[in-house]
Amino acid sequence: MSLQTSLAAVELRGIQKQYGHIQALKSLDITIRAGETVALLGPNGAGKTTAISIMLGLRLPGQGEVRVFGKNPRSIDARKRVGAMLQESGIPMVLRVREIIELFRRMYPRPLQTEDVIKLVDLQAKKDARIVTLSGGQRQRLYFALALIGNPDLLFLDEPTVGMDVESRQTFWALMRQQVADGKTIVLTTHNLDEADALAHRVIILDQGSLVAEGTPEQIKERVGGKHIRFRSQHISQQDLLAFEDIKEVKQWDDFFDISTEQPEQTFAHLRQFGLTLDDVEITNSRLEDVFLTITAASSRQPVVR
Repeated sequence: MSLQTSLAAVELRGIQKQYGHIQALKSLDITIRAGETVALLGPNGAGKTTAISIMLGLRLPGQGEVRVFGKNPRSIDARKRVGAMLQESGIPMVLRVREIIELFRRMYPRPLQTEDVIKLVDLQAKKDARIVTLSGGQRQRLYFALALIGNPDLLFLDEPTVGMDVESRQTFWALMRQQVADGKTIVLTTHNLDEADALAHRVIILDQGSLVAEGTPEQIKERVGGKHIRFRSQHISQQDLLAFEDIKEVKQWDDFFDISTEQPEQTFAHLRQFGLTLDDVEITNSRLEDVFLTITAASSRQPVVR
């Protein structure tokens, strides 16, 4: 995916935020360029929600500076260019789908057409239904419609595919890619790391209020490196495999094994020399989830600044 411009959509400089004795953010510096999708990742309590709230102007930083398209995020000039899909919407459930979209549409100076957005998120059959009757996946699509209706240049999407089945998730991913192709910027938070890997130009990982990793998904994965050998066998144990010097980690579920190694050819040869019968063998690169767990585990071992 190619970026359309290097203009900054969001800039955080030296952002600090403290709640009592808890340091939620520690001198955080982030730049999000216009036209890119950035996945903001981190374990629970890492500071993601606080960072997003500051970008949206919902919270003030204790120290530092934040700009959205060069403006204070609390200003009208910034807010009319921003759409947000948050986990807690607070919208009246008794309203109908068309009614709530129309209500949001009237708040923006250059909105999209209601019918166009309803069609885009595939809610034509539910446009006259009350929100309370929608399924979880349908509500997620409605919340996306509300984020889109103002025709924003910058979209904040917080766990956007929660409650969606696989087919709906793939359709939603296609919608997000189209928004970026149309010139919009997306900041995505998700616990689905396959989603981040599939959609993001760039990944930013927070832990304990600090930025601990940043780069493209491929660059992040290269930080840990190695391959995974997955196979089934009834003739070896997890302890046996950990005795191999070239094996870094072993996960086991019944007779299924997942081995992490930096020398897959050598490891595979050792397994065969061991006289094993291996079924359903698969060799893959490290996944973003594997790297995420490694990076945040390493970060958690560092002393916490209070």
